[in-house]
Amino acid sequence: MNVKKDTCSVRMDFEDNRVLALLIGEHNQNLAHLEQRLDVSLNSFGNSIKIDGKADAIKRTQSVLKNIYLTINKSGAGELDAPMIDDFVRWSKNDPDALFTLNNGGALDTWKKKIVAKTKGQRAYVDLLKANEVVFGLGPAGTGKTYLAVAKAVESFKKRKVERIILARPAVEAGERLGFLPGDMKEKVDPYLRPLYDALYDMMPAEKVDRMLTNGEIEIAPLAFMRGRTLSESYVIIDEAQNTTPIQMKMVLTRLGQNSRMVITGDLSQIDLPHGQPSGLADAVGLLKNVAGVGIIHLSGDDVVRHPVVARILSAYESGQTPKNEPK
Repeated sequence: MNVKKDTCSVRMDFEDNRVLALLIGEHNQNLAHLEQRLDVSLNSFGNSIKIDGKADAIKRTQSVLKNIYLTINKSGAGELDAPMIDDFVRWSKNDPDALFTLNNGGALDTWKKKIVAKTKGQRAYVDLLKANEVVFGLGPAGTGKTYLAVAKAVESFKKRKVERIILARPAVEAGERLGFLPGDMKEKVDPYLRPLYDALYDMMPAEKVDRMLTNGEIEIAPLAFMRGRTLSESYVIIDEAQNTTPIQMKMVLTRLGQNSRMVITGDLSQIDLPHGQPSGLADAVGLLKNVAGVGIIHLSGDDVVRHPVVARILSAYESGQTPKNEPK
């Protein structure tokens, strides 16, 4: 990159060369990606990175580099890829100091990797998961509400704080009618639980997931079949809970037994219940907001950690969409 006359230079020094190496990336690929996103020139020398560019771009780049470095150093994360870099760049746009609070806690420890909260909202969500017996995680797709819940469940099982993980969701099609599904109960419900399975396989060896499914340490529990049970020593995740009715939600919340935790996730803008049918998730959040031991968080487009275009798509929808089963 050619340095123009209205540019200046700043050098940043870093103490830990191992962390710095992860930040820079193999063959400087992370620095090259940052150059494209931040309109600066970056060169590494020993334990330093030299930044050339306009003053405002340099200030933003310093914030991004510092936050990436601190996050890797504090969390123990072992890799940094282009999507993660894009997240840091996007978050720095409005508030250069927004990520400093993310480095005050540890990662969620699973068998395959450590899961790090990447936004202020996700950090607050993880804190709620640690502090409360029941947590409601609301927000649009890509905010990590289900993924982080599974990570916390896996960590709790790994540390022997619970004896099993229970996954459930209402069997309501997303605007489609799939008709008769063949197979036993697990085979009928599995298609609805793919996001939960995907998260499990991302955090645990496949053979361990399969063995735990076989011996019941991971249980697939269709929401309609949970009535009458007491779920003790368990980490329970109710996904897509916007599609529960108030009666179903009350039923599942009162299943919680001794030494158990429950996370209820959902997106109130994606309700697939029949027109006019109230959502049990919305009802519960309104009723339980001041109940001790219950944590509620509303994640937003700022917490989306998928492709950057997803956040822009969600913003466009949120600006002009109401839940489709509610009157406009």
